[in-house]
Amino acid sequence: MKISPDDVAFIVSRWTGIPVTRIRQTELDRLVHMEDELHKRIVGQQDAIEAVSRAIRRSRAGLRDPRRPIGSFIFSGPTGVGKTELGRALAEFLFADSEALIRVDMSEYMEKFSVSRLIGAPPGYVGYEDSGALTKAVRRRPYSVVLLDEIEKAHPDVFNILLQVLDEGHLTDNYGRVIDFKNTVLIMTSNLGARDISKGRGLGFQTGDAKSSYEIMKDKVQREIERAFNPEFLNRVDDTIVFHPLSKDEIAQIVSILLADIRGRLAEEGMTLTLSEAAVQFLVE
Repeated sequence: MKISPDDVAFIVSRWTGIPVTRIRQTELDRLVHMEDELHKRIVGQQDAIEAVSRAIRRSRAGLRDPRRPIGSFIFSGPTGVGKTELGRALAEFLFADSEALIRVDMSEYMEKFSVSRLIGAPPGYVGYEDSGALTKAVRRRPYSVVLLDEIEKAHPDVFNILLQVLDEGHLTDNYGRVIDFKNTVLIMTSNLGARDISKGRGLGFQTGDAKSSYEIMKDKVQREIERAFNPEFLNRVDDTIVFHPLSKDEIAQIVSILLADIRGRLAEEGMTLTLSEAAVQFLVE
């Protein structure tokens, strides 16, 4: 019996959940065009896409501690600018599956007693039989993007858990199992500075001085983040990325992308969708 490269790729695909075509494709080819692929999904966030792409390439080039996650980021910005969507697009790019996004709402972990739900309650405590929300999800999907939403709302004890992930690349759950995070990308979203970002257009984003205006606003948001989080934590994060506010033209592009997706799904059911210009404009507004 002869085992071919296709057979090996098939088995690895079964183990990891990564499609055969993605395994056979050279990683260099994909990483070179990473920005182009992400731009197909994300509008108006050139800085964020470039920062994430650079960090991922550094990691894949072996310029990181192999025990640590592939990358770790704080995404700051108001609701609706693309923070979660970039996480989903990154999951699809790296792991060929938009479902490889593990999302945890950190507003559910504001109290000290709730922290144990991330990794599971210790023996003898209520809920010991249940695995932790985070450790269970990563154990099932070791190749994934982990998105911790509204990280600023989490109890301070949560950051002790995250420090272990960022430092050592693993956690131990309540059953004593070591959960490996070295094949994950860790994204923490935050609304800190959202008000300043929303006012960004008033700072001159639509003028010739847009770049310097963004840098001024970014510095303000960065200072707010530094006041909210411990330096020990921030120093272990690869990059803190401040998202731009979206212009009307960029919102129109997003509406166009979403409508194309809806039309594609309807076409599979033998249906079509046609919107007037007024209806499209209503969605943009």
